[in-house]
Amino acid sequence: MVSYKTRFGQVRRQYVKPRDPRTPAQVLRRRAMGRARFLWRKLSDQQRAAWHATAGDSRTSRRVNQSGRLRGYLLFVRINCNLAIVDLPMRLDAPAIATFGLNAVRALSITNIKGDVSLKLSVSGKPAQYIVVLGTKPRSAGVSYVDHFTILGVLPAPVGGLSDITEMYVSKYGVPAAGSRVFIQTFQLINGWDDLPKQVSAIVPAP
Repeated sequence: MVSYKTRFGQVRRQYVKPRDPRTPAQVLRRRAMGRARFLWRKLSDQQRAAWHATAGDSRTSRRVNQSGRLRGYLLFVRINCNLAIVDLPMRLDAPAIATFGLNAVRALSITNIKGDVSLKLSVSGKPAQYIVVLGTKPRSAGVSYVDHFTILGVLPAPVGGLSDITEMYVSKYGVPAAGSRVFIQTFQLINGWDDLPKQVSAIVPAP
């Protein structure tokens, strides 16, 4: 049995082996994890001690209203897998804990001009070092909760306060139909540290 939290509270169900579509994002993540595990064995005792010390000052992401202290090894893998997302080299030395401000992404806007659908994220202020964009396939307009997101890429540089994510979304899920709802999550990334994701959504208007 597995337990997890939903908007209706904690749920318990029988475990079902998940399917493995081996998406490019999944393959990248698994390769990064394998590389990180290999590099961990190559660290000096001083480097491992530094990772353990940094991990002791941070916490795991909250799940089912619980969180705990990270171990140095888990932090090492987490930081380096995050760096792989933005195509940066892995780190052998522990980075200082990042301080995050408010996520600069504010809202998702969708236009539909004669069937030409465009998805843009409004951005206020200066974004963090990196903002990672995640999405799901288009859902019914009545859906208000989604819990499975796939990494689409890094937020493009905003132009006039708007970042165009049309290409990265359509290349993954195709053009969303009019009347469907699109969900997007973003999280900030600084030197491999990530913050909690922010979710926005919008309905595709009729042409």
